Amino acid sequence: MISTETIEKPKVVSNMLLKGKKGIIVGVANKWSIAWAVAQACMREGAEIGFTYQGERVLRNLEKLFKEANLNDPFSVNLDVTKDEELAQASEEVRKKFGNIDFFLHAVAFAKREELGGEFVNTSRDGYHLAQDVSSYSLIALAKAFKPLMEENGGSIVALSYLGGERVVKNYNVMGVAKAALESTSRYLAYDLGSKNIRVNIVSPGPIKTLSASGIDDFSKMLEHFRTVAPLKKNVTAEEVADTCMFLFSDYSRAITAETIYVDCGYNTLAM
Repeated sequence: MISTETIEKPKVVSNMLLKGKKGIIVGVANKWSIAWAVAQACMREGAEIGFTYQGERVLRNLEKLFKEANLNDPFSVNLDVTKDEELAQASEEVRKKFGNIDFFLHAVAFAKREELGGEFVNTSRDGYHLAQDVSSYSLIALAKAFKPLMEENGGSIVALSYLGGERVVKNYNVMGVAKAALESTSRYLAYDLGSKNIRVNIVSPGPIKTLSASGIDDFSKMLEHFRTVAPLKKNVTAEEVADTCMFLFSDYSRAITAETIYVDCGYNTLAM
C-alpha cells in the first residue's frame, strides 16, 4: 500500500482569484507561520498585501522573509493587539496606504508556557485573562479597527483556530478555551457585520509544526498520531490551510459566513 505522504503534491497554478483585492495579514512570526503561507497564497492570486508585526524582533524576521521572497518593500505596521492605541494607529496607517481593504487574517494566539501542561484546573487567573485577550478578544478589536475600511465594498475576515477549541486536547488547556471563545466570537461578529457584506469565518487546521506549536508538550507524538489515523493518512501543510483561507477571501466564497471550516484531512470526523 502506497502512503499518501509519498504521493507527489499537485502543483498549484495561479488563477488570480484575488486580483485587485487588498488585505492585511496579522500574525506572521517567521517562515514557518501559517500566516506567512496565507500571505504567499494571496499574493500568488494577485492580492496586494500589508502586514502587521509586534516589535523589532518580529520586524527583522519579516524583513528577512520579504527579501527571500523578492518582495519590494511591502507595507507593514507595528501592532500589539492588546493595546487600543496601537489598533487605532494601525487602522489609520492602513487607511493611508490602501484606502479600503477587502480582507484580513487573524492569526494571533498566546498563552503562558506553564498554562499548556499539567491539570487545567490549575490555570491561573492572569494566564486565563492573557490567553483570552490575545487569542480571542483580539478578533473583536481588529474587526472594530478595520470595519470602517471594509464597509464600502464589503469584505472577508478569517481567523485560525484548532480542534482543541471544540474537544479536549492534552496539553492544550487554556488555549483550547480561548479558541472556543474565538470561534463563538466569529459567529457573533458574522451576525453583526453581515449587513455590511462583511463575512467572518474560522479555518481550523490540523496540527502543523510552527513556533507556537513548539510550546505544546509531546507535539511530535501528536503529529504522528494524526498522520496515522486521519482519513487521508497524512499531516496537513501550511500551504493547504493557506489555500482555504485564500478561497474564503475570494468572491467564490461570497455566500459563506459564520462557518468553521476544517482543513485537517478529515480528522475532526473521527470518534475513536
